[in-house]
Amino acid sequence: MTLSMYAVSVPVLVRGLTNLSAILDKAVASAEARKIDPAVFVSARLAPDMNPFSAQIQTASDSAKGAGARLTGTEAPSFPDTETTFPELQARIKNTIDYLQSLKPEQFDGADTRDVIMKFPNGEMKFSGQDFLFSFALPNFFFHLTTAYAILRHNGVPIGKMDFLGGR
Repeated sequence: MTLSMYAVSVPVLVRGLTNLSAILDKAVASAEARKIDPAVFVSARLAPDMNPFSAQIQTASDSAKGAGARLTGTEAPSFPDTETTFPELQARIKNTIDYLQSLKPEQFDGADTRDVIMKFPNGEMKFSGQDFLFSFALPNFFFHLTTAYAILRHNGVPIGKMDFLGGR
C-alpha cells in the first residue's frame, strides 16, 4: 500500500486539532465548575520562559496551516495572533481545520520531493517535502499540542491520554 503525502498530513493535523478543540471545551467546563476565570488558563504557562497556552494554540495552528501550504506550494491564510479567550481560540482552530480540509489530495502530488525552504532571522532550513513533514512539521505541531494539553492538565483540567488521542 502506498501512502500519499496528503494522507499522512491533512487527516493527522485535522484529528489533532479536533481533539484539541474538545480539550478546550473541557477546560471551559472545568473553569466554570471550579469558578475559575477562563483567562487564567489562557495565560497559563508551564514555566516562566515558555509561551502561554494561547500561544501554544496559535503556534499549533500556524504549524498545521504552514505544513499544508508548504507541501502544496500554496500560500497559507494569515491569522493574527490576537486570541485571548476560549471562543477566539476555538474559532482559530475551526478556521485552521477549514483551511486544511479545503486542500485537495491532488495538490500534494510531488510534495514528497518538493523543496521546502523555511527562512528565519538567523538563517534558513531546507528540506524535501517528506523530510519537512516528518522531521519538522509534525514534531513541531505535536510539541505545541502536547504543551497546550500539559498546561491544562497541570492546572487541574480533568483530561487524560484518550482526550489527547481522541476517539476512533
